[in-house]
This record gives sequence, structure tokens and C-alpha cells, in this order.
Amino acid sequence: MKPAVFAYSAPESLAEALDVLAEHGSEAKILAGGQSLVPMLNFRLARPAHLVDINGIDSLSYISANGSLRIGAMTRLTAVGESAEVAGAHPVITKAVSYIGHRAIRNRGTVGGSLAHNDPAAELPALLMALDAEVTAQSTGGERVVGMQDLIEDRLFDTTLADTELLTEVRIPAAGGSSGFGFQEFARRHGDFALAGVAALISTDGSTITHAALGAFGGTHATRLPSAEAALVGADAGEGAFAAAGAAAAGDFPTTSDVHGTAEYRSHLVNVLTVRALAEAAGNAGGGNG
Repeated sequence: MKPAVFAYSAPESLAEALDVLAEHGSEAKILAGGQSLVPMLNFRLARPAHLVDINGIDSLSYISANGSLRIGAMTRLTAVGESAEVAGAHPVITKAVSYIGHRAIRNRGTVGGSLAHNDPAAELPALLMALDAEVTAQSTGGERVVGMQDLIEDRLFDTTLADTELLTEVRIPAAGGSSGFGFQEFARRHGDFALAGVAALISTDGSTITHAALGAFGGTHATRLPSAEAALVGADAGEGAFAAAGAAAAGDFPTTSDVHGTAEYRSHLVNVLTVRALAEAAGNAGGGNG
């Protein structure tokens, strides 16, 4: 199939893009990497009256690790995955990006596009929730900063961004000095959409867990796992605590059934993946990266 008819703009500056969004509002759709939007256009699942191609806005592509890690919304996923600055600040991001599709997809796909599309099987929304990341959203009326959980909430293929707003940057706080990370997902084949996945971040004082953050994906929407996090804080970093957290994670996970697996199967996967991610995190805790 071919897309329905639409008008097309290719702004070369952020200000120009925001003006177009202000003019067209809900009738406009942003084109970033296009790895999800273009197929949706072709199948006529998306029918915007106006397509706003922001690939010419070079100012939205950058990585800065001066204190907090800042990533421009148009930064390609390949660039994130290969960045020494990202790996030094948060190696869990490097690992997570390696699971996203295949290299050809990552070459075009963007950080901002992944977040704005908010596929429930996507790695980045859940991971950035666990990292307590924020995003900047800009419109002709100004800029606001939005926490990842407030951006995503319990939405499917949608965010809390207004029709006239453009996601411009991701900001991720620096990791603690004795933190560890784990990232585990299960898919039928590497590069396929994940049936379930878990990002785990812990901080320790000796063998005691002082902080835990867990994000899960592959259910109805990306989510934190608060009961699992609570089960970990104050516990010794070992098999007993990890098993308890896994069971709690399965209860927290907003699971769903489809042709790829039942809700019960996905809950089981989250239990197992939580235990594995926590064991991985305990193994590298103390290295100073999250």
C-alpha cells in the first residue's frame, strides 16, 4: 500500500519546526528516524494531514556527558550504542541499545523517536524510567522538563506530549559510585520485538542493597516495578533477595496475552529476567557506573 495524501515540511531549525507544529497541531506528525512511522503510513494506520520531517535539524543530534548525560532527540541509536561517553556514564544504555532491532534500524532510528512512539516492547522507555531520566519538551510557548514516568504513564503508542510540543533532549542523572546494572530481555530471535525485558540498577554498601530501580517492558506498557524495588532495599545482594524481587516483579508487571505468548508466560519471563538482571547487576556493582 501507499500512504494517504499529506502535506510535507522539512524545517531546518528548531524554531521553524515549532512554528509548523503550532500551526497544524493534531493534524501534524513528526518524522524522525521513520522506522515505525513509515510502515504505519504505508499501511494507513497513521494518516496525518501534515508530515514534519525534522531530519534537517542538526542541532538536535548530540551527546554530552558533562555531569548528567544529555542526548539530543535526533541522535541515532547507532551513535548512542557506539558512544564512549554513553558507555562511560551508563553502560547499561550501551547494552540495551544492542538489543534494538538490527543495525540498519539503529542507523536510522533516533532516541526521541523511540520515546515518542512508545512501543510497549521498546527497550528505551523502561530503561530510562529506571534511570530516573527526564526529557525536555519545547513548543512556541516555551520549554518544560518532564520525568520519564510522567511522559509515558500507562500509555500505548502515545505520550503526554501536547500536539504542539517536540521532544528535544533526554537528561540522565550521573550514576552512583557503587552502582551496578543488569539488562535482560527475551525475544524469539535477536532483533525481534521483546516478549519481556527488565533493566535493573542497584547501589550497595558492602553486601547490602541501598537503592534499587527496576524497569520492565513487553507488557501493556513500560513500567517501574515498585514492589520488587522495595523487596530489595535493605536486603543482602544474593539469591534470596533476587528470588523475592522476581516474584514481586511478576506481580507488578502489566502483562498481556497475544499470539506470541500468554499473560502468564510473560509474567514468568519477567520473574526469571528480573533474577538474572539483578545477578548481573550485583556482579558489576562497585564499578561506579549504572
